[in-house]
Amino acid sequence: MDKELIDYVAERADILEASGASTQVTKDAARAWKDAMAADSSAAEEATAQLLDILEGRPSTIDDVIAFAQGPAVQMFGEETAAQILAKQQARKAAGAKYCDCDACTAASELLARFGRIEL
Repeated sequence: MDKELIDYVAERADILEASGASTQVTKDAARAWKDAMAADSSAAEEATAQLLDILEGRPSTIDDVIAFAQGPAVQMFGEETAAQILAKQQARKAAGAKYCDCDACTAASELLARFGRIEL
């Protein structure tokens, strides 16, 4: 992998590790990638493949976010905020969005798309 691609993955790994929206599994995978790169950057392809394997299926779909806004978000944030989330996500879906736009899902979906594992 060239430096530009390693930097691309590193930026997103940082986001995945730090995000409050990331699961612990995702945070651990991002940390493992960073640790592997620190130990031996010649293992970039293998470390990246392992990270991508863990990320597959992790970005929430736009339909999952809409379902969240219609259900749990009402109890968590109140009707007004849930309605705002719902309207925003429905507009995003109408514009062709396929995945959640939180920082963790965005970083994961960008990585998966860059390596041809999903289409944005």
